[in-house]
Parts: sequence; C-alpha cells; structure tokens
Amino acid sequence: MGPGPTGTIRPVPTPARQPGARRNTRRVVARRLDWSLSPLAALDRWPEDVPLAALWSDGPVGPESRWVVLARPAETIEPRSVEDLERLTRWTALGGGGSDRAAGAQGGRPPFVGGWIGLCAYGLGRELEPAAALAGRPRPGKGEPRMVWQRCAAAYCYDRVRRRWWVVGREAERAGLPDLVGLRAGAPGRYRVGSLRSVSGRRAYERAVARALEYIRAGDVFQVNLAHRLEGSFAGSTRALWRRAVEAARPRFGVYVRWPGACVVSVSPELFVAMTPRGEISTRPMKGTRPAGGSARELAASGKDRAELNMIVDLMRNDLGKVAATGSVRVAEARRIERHGRGGAGVLQATALVTARLRAGVGLAGVLRAAFPGGSVTGAPKIRAMQIIEELEPVARGVYCGAAGYVSDDGHAALNVAIRTAEIRGRDGAGGSAMARGARLHWSVGAGIVADSDPAAEWRETLDKAGVVMR
Repeated sequence: MGPGPTGTIRPVPTPARQPGARRNTRRVVARRLDWSLSPLAALDRWPEDVPLAALWSDGPVGPESRWVVLARPAETIEPRSVEDLERLTRWTALGGGGSDRAAGAQGGRPPFVGGWIGLCAYGLGRELEPAAALAGRPRPGKGEPRMVWQRCAAAYCYDRVRRRWWVVGREAERAGLPDLVGLRAGAPGRYRVGSLRSVSGRRAYERAVARALEYIRAGDVFQVNLAHRLEGSFAGSTRALWRRAVEAARPRFGVYVRWPGACVVSVSPELFVAMTPRGEISTRPMKGTRPAGGSARELAASGKDRAELNMIVDLMRNDLGKVAATGSVRVAEARRIERHGRGGAGVLQATALVTARLRAGVGLAGVLRAAFPGGSVTGAPKIRAMQIIEELEPVARGVYCGAAGYVSDDGHAALNVAIRTAEIRGRDGAGGSAMARGARLHWSVGAGIVADSDPAAEWRETLDKAGVVMR
C-alpha cells in the first residue's frame, strides 16, 4: 500500500451469525530479533510515508502493560455493531482455565501476533444501552464513527521486561514492514497546536457540577463523571505529536490509530479490559488524581477518593458478573497509588484490580454489552449517570471515554479507557501522518462528582489531568 493514511474505509457486512465460530487458529509465527533499538529509536526510524498503528506501554510494568507494538495496517474497517466486531476479530472465550492470568502473559512471547488495532467511541454506549440516551439529543456528531479497526497482519513487538524485539506474522506479511535496523532516523516531524480553550468554560463546567450535585442529593445517582472539551487548531505530523506524548506521559495503555481525515493519540494509564484465550478477564478502574508533585500519602488517606474508587469497583464487579462464571469475580487489589508520566505531565492515581473468568463461549460482543463504557468514566448507577452526562455536557465525547487497543489472532485482547486522548480531525496533509492546516484537536478532561465534591476543586482536577497536553 502506498503513502498516506490507511486506505479503504468500509463497513463490515452483516451476515447471519455462524454458530460455533472461532477465532483465527492459524499457526502463530513469531521470531526474536537481535536488535538493540529502544522503542523510541525504532519509532524514529519508521518512515513517514509508511502507515503506522501502534500500542505503547511504559511506566509500571504488569502482565497487561509489558509490550510496545509497531504495526503496518492494511485496511481500515468501521463495524456497524459489536456483533460485527466479534465476527471480524473472531474473539470468543474458549474456557478451560489455566495459568494465563492476563493479556500479555504467555512465557515471554508477544500477546499480539497479528490481528486488529482500533477503537470504540463513547457513543457506542448509546446503542448498547438505549435507555442511557435522552430523547432529542442527536449524538454523536455527524460523520463520527462508532468504531474504527485496522487489520495489522504483521508487527514488531518489544518486550519491556526482557528488552527484546520480536517480529510476528507470516513471511509474506512481514515483507510490508520497514527494515528499521537498515534505516536511519528521519528528520524529526513538526507539528503545531494552537491555544487550547475549554468549549464550555469554567463557569459553565462548575454550573454543571453543581447541577450534578443536586441529582446526587436527590438520590438519582451516587457518582457521575463530568467532562469538558479543550479544543485548538492542529497542523503537521500526528506521529510527532504521538512521540512527544508517549515520552512525556509514559502511558501504560497507549494507542495510535490514523485513518483518512482523522487520528487518535491515546496515552491512557487506565485498563478497561484485558482478556486471554482461556477467558480470563481483568479491569483496572482508576479514581483519585493528584499532580505529580502532590502527596501520595494524602491521596491514600483521602476518604472522598477512596469512596469514589470503591463505588466504581462495585460497578465493575457487577458488569463483569453479567458474563463471568459463577463465583469467579474477585477484587484482586482494592487500592494502589501509582505515579504516571514525567515531570509536569505526571500525575498520581489511585487504582484497583478486578478479575474474573468468562463463561465459555462468551464473545467480544457479550463483554462490550456487559461493561462498555467503563464505569470510571460514567458513574453509578451507570445508566442514570450516562443520562446526566448527556444532559449536562454540551458536546458529544467522541472517542474520549470510549476504548482503544487490540484483538490478537491468538485470542489475547486488551482495551484501554480512552482518557488522556487527543482526537484530530481535518484534511490530510502531505506525508503519511500529517494533517493540513485547519485541522482541529480535541482533548477532553473530566472528574468524578460525589456528594462532597466542590465545583472549583473539580475544575482544578480536570486541569491537572490536562497537563500532558497543556505543557
């Protein structure tokens, strides 16, 4: 395929469901490489005119956040439904238990062996939970897809634990990958982001928080996550923006996806779901944020932040319970304080870990119908929180608070919660990753509102979270 964003965008046809359909069972081809390149050095050598889809893990190492993947997408597809996505990826929990505790844990071999990299926009939740939509509110914006997925049959994969590169895919598929060792780093790409301004502004956001507090006191909802959008102009290399963002934010679950007229740069620290071929599933909800220079001890002692996280843990336990084997849902870690990002772009986060074992035969569509969007970006109870979000937020969220990640042909899969995520839309520029002048960058930020929230403090928290792009 030639230069430019990844080619044909087409919807998935909707044939009748084939009973017993299984994922691609072809023999996995993975070979270790004798490379000494760092992931950033490899990214610098990826030619600008060769399409790129990427997964990026940095910061704390875990079974779900061990790998960096650089892939060349062959085509871009917009599934019409989660059932179409399931047919496309062929992901179904095979069951049988075992020791594969999370996506990415398979004895040092890459969890991505070729497959799909892409995203589900927050607006997909409107279709999965029709009761969450308010009448008369047209969402999402015209032309914004619910899902975008790219076929990546071959990729380079870097193991952060063993500091070792792999190449995956059959020989004919690998031929489309650039020879990064034989290439020199290109000239640094350039981009320009104009001044970012809140679409709603501080006063409107604080009024929305005050209204949410009225709903909480009336007993409608225990917690609701409210966001506002920062927006500015963008021109230049989206890949250069991606490089700068992953270097500063050190995301555990970063995703880069580029298609005609659009690009998503996600540097999320939060895991929505990770799944293994045997049906083990995990989620890492986050609630509670402080600037990197703040006190981890103060965050750990905060009763408000602890209560927020506890509510979302209960919500995620309930969501996973809809598709899990009886008695398998457990809170593996109730609360941990983690540091994410570098310097002024860093934050302290409180996170938990919930695990379960899916019932045999549960597919990707079943998981998404049970749990999407993630509870940490909606609130509890989820449906009422989503209704309040739709009422109080002036613009549709787009990809923000949806999910982005991968589904591998061997049955491993992981999706982030698409926070700390830039969405860029406009005309394609010269070169494979460039956007022409006049493109717009959207960067939304939010906060969890509970009974003792203070509107001014919640506004400040959203700006803390915006630090990675504002700086």
